[in-house]
Amino acid sequence: MVWLRSGAYLVVDETEALVAIDINTGRNKGGGDTDNTILNTNLEAAEEIARQLRLRNIGGLIIVDFIDMKSRKDQLQVVKHFKDCLRRDKAKTHVLPISALGLMEMTRQRVQESISRSLYHECPACKGRGMVKTPETMSVEVQRQLTRLLAKNPDIHELKVFVHPKVMDRLRTEDEELLVNIERRFASKLTFKTDHNFHYEEFKVLNAANDQELT
Repeated sequence: MVWLRSGAYLVVDETEALVAIDINTGRNKGGGDTDNTILNTNLEAAEEIARQLRLRNIGGLIIVDFIDMKSRKDQLQVVKHFKDCLRRDKAKTHVLPISALGLMEMTRQRVQESISRSLYHECPACKGRGMVKTPETMSVEVQRQLTRLLAKNPDIHELKVFVHPKVMDRLRTEDEELLVNIERRFASKLTFKTDHNFHYEEFKVLNAANDQELT
């Protein structure tokens, strides 16, 4: 998040495919002239965005979501001002007009790796998604894997399943009957154990007879 002098702020979200920049009014409520307040906020944001692109070495496809402007004249003024601010940028840029949805698309030459890419690496827990699967989703994945493995290995009748404690809570409550049905269907026995060292989305299935992991 990058705060502007007016009290508005930018949110820069860098993903593998593109960079999204959103402008929010924040504490800048303005006066009675809403249209003028929005225009001035967008003009201020345009200057800061051009600066942030250089500071962060951001390149590739960039989508800017300006605060909605009713006047086409105001939109053109913001784009012109943004292009003027980009003149000091040594990287090649290409800016498109603001679309009907209020989005401005642009590209910026990748001169070098962006600051965020050089300072951070992908989170091993969420793989850069910023989210992890719910216990319900993981329960479904465990059930599917058990069904697949038991069908693939008809000579195996007892499995050990290691899961994260949160996933175990789901398996022991809402989905317990579903697991009983799997046992009945394949005439098998399922033994579940928790491992606090497991990642939320990690689980392991072993053949109980020899503790060999099944995949």
